[in-house]
Amino acid sequence: MAKRVQLVLNKDVSKLGRAGDLVEVAPGYARNYLLPQGLAVHTTPGILKQVERRREAERQRMLELKKEAEAQKAALEKASRLAISKQVGENDAIFGTVTNQDVADAIQSATGLEIDRRSITVPDIHQLGVYKVEIKLHPEVSATVDIQVVPLK
Repeated sequence: MAKRVQLVLNKDVSKLGRAGDLVEVAPGYARNYLLPQGLAVHTTPGILKQVERRREAERQRMLELKKEAEAQKAALEKASRLAISKQVGENDAIFGTVTNQDVADAIQSATGLEIDRRSITVPDIHQLGVYKVEIKLHPEVSATVDIQVVPLK
């Protein structure tokens, strides 16, 4: 079997790795595709140091994002129950449903935090009452918020 070649990726390559990753590939794949396309470069001690510095900077950035997410989680959990007003029909059934955007707007008005609506998981809500909503703030940090659906006055 042929010897493998170590390269550092300049760009994301599907099924191989992300930019900055150190990969081992077949020499033909490196010579005929990755190097001519500018997707990778040969490893040298200087490039390996650059890769290590980039990884450390990325790790520090992720730690900062996690601290920020922890602070947001504390602020969200400090806020008591959030109220969302909806138009009500018979048997306390609401017209429509409570959406992620409704929850994001309620959080914005109550706490001043801007939460991306795509990170909010809302159960199916078709009645008045109290529900738990999960908000994913970071891959390792999520918060649970109580929302109360009340009739529109």
